[in-house]
Amino acid sequence: MREAPASAQLIEAFANTVDVELGTDELETASGLATWLVAQGLLDRNRRIGPDDHTLCLRLRTGIREELGINVGDTADAALLARADEALRELPVLISVRGGGGQDSRDGVLSPAPDLPPTRKALAHLAIAWSELALAGEAGRLKRCAEHSCAWVFWDVSKNRSRRWCSMRVCGNRAKARRHTAKQASATTRSATPQRAETLERPAAAEQTTSPEQTTGPEQATPSERTASARQEASSASRVTRT
Repeated sequence: MREAPASAQLIEAFANTVDVELGTDELETASGLATWLVAQGLLDRNRRIGPDDHTLCLRLRTGIREELGINVGDTADAALLARADEALRELPVLISVRGGGGQDSRDGVLSPAPDLPPTRKALAHLAIAWSELALAGEAGRLKRCAEHSCAWVFWDVSKNRSRRWCSMRVCGNRAKARRHTAKQASATTRSATPQRAETLERPAAAEQTTSPEQTTGPEQATPSERTASARQEASSASRVTRT
C-alpha cells in the first residue's frame, strides 16, 4: 500500500473542500478560503483574501477536480480546464538550485515567485503541489469518485491503479444497483413490447367473433389481465435492494 505523498494530501484536501453529496463548500466565501489556508499553514492569520484571489482559487479547484475525474474515465469539461490553466499562469513558481551534496540536498526546489503578494504565494503552493504530483508520475492515483452523487476525491492505493470509487461498499454498490436496475428495465421493455401489440390487436379480433366460447376460454387471459401482469412484472423488475 503506497501512502499519499504530502503534495497529494494537500491537493486531496483542497479538492474536497467542496462536498457534492452534502452540498457544502468550505471555500464558498473569501473568509472561508482564508481560514482554510491558515489551517494548512500557507497563510498568516492576519491576511485577508480579496475577491480576485478567491475567484482564481475556485477556478483552480474546479479544474483540478475535472482533471481528477479523467482518472476514473469521466470526460472533462475543456472550458473548465482552460480556466484552471489561466489560474495557474497567474501563480508563477520558480525552480531554485539548492545543494551542497548533503543528505537533504535536492537538484531543484519549486517555490512561489518572490514578487507575488502573500495571498498569491499561499495559492502558489497549491500549484506547486499539483506540479510535484504530476512530475512524480503519481497524479493518476488521485481520483474523483466515479459515483457522481458523491464525487469525493481519494488516493488510489491499489497496485494497478484500478480503483474507481472512494468506497466500494457504498458508492460501488450504488453504481452496481443502478446498472442492475437499468438492465432489468431494458429486459422488461423488450419482453413487454409483443404483449402491447397483442393487446391492441385483441379487441379487433374479438369484434369479428360471434361465439363467446372463442374469446373467454379458461386458459385465455383478457387484455386487462395482460396489462396488469406486465405492470406487475415491470414493478418487480425495478425494485432493487440497496445496501
